[in-house]
Amino acid sequence: QVQLVESGGGLVQSGGSLRLSCATSQSIFSLDVMGWYRQAPGNQRDSVAKLTNKDSTTYADSVKGRFTISRDNAKNTVSLQMNSLRPEDTAVYYCYTKKYGQSPSWGQGTQVTVSS
Repeated sequence: QVQLVESGGGLVQSGGSLRLSCATSQSIFSLDVMGWYRQAPGNQRDSVAKLTNKDSTTYADSVKGRFTISRDNAKNTVSLQMNSLRPEDTAVYYCYTKKYGQSPSWGQGTQVTVSS
């Protein structure tokens, strides 16, 4: 299994930006999919962004145009740039990775809080 460690969460005002990072214990070349889920208070854990090993991206409708997922191959890191943040973006954000045919691996989560 892959070890994942998230960082970059915090408190930001509405309209501000944050950049989340997820460091992996393996080369990202060996990972088919990496991405981010989030879980807001009282809600289920929902997909936010996904990046495949073929460089295709998928975003939730609620974050399209505001969030960007990317990777740094040299640092074995995937990042989520979050701009124009809204209070409804407040959640715990979880990094994940998945190899096709295997169970996903999850990070411990990092809190993002957006104030009005």
